Amino acid sequence: MPSQIKLLDVVALTVDLPEKQLLRGQVGTVVEMLAPAVHEVEFSDDQGRTYAAVAVRADQLMVLHYRPEKAA
Repeated sequence: MPSQIKLLDVVALTVDLPEKQLLRGQVGTVVEMLAPAVHEVEFSDDQGRTYAAVAVRADQLMVLHYRPEKAA
């Protein structure tokens, strides 16, 4: 079962969002919980400048992990 997305999680898109000019694999941070399965995600460049802040469904995201996690 995928981990539940939480505020301030670092996430990546699992699908292209051409209407938002975002591609699968782009990395952002969850900055607000809009609904049970909808999150406001902020996408920033390597200088920390936000280039997009969009509502994204949970099924279009994967949480990124930076340390080992126990397998389910």
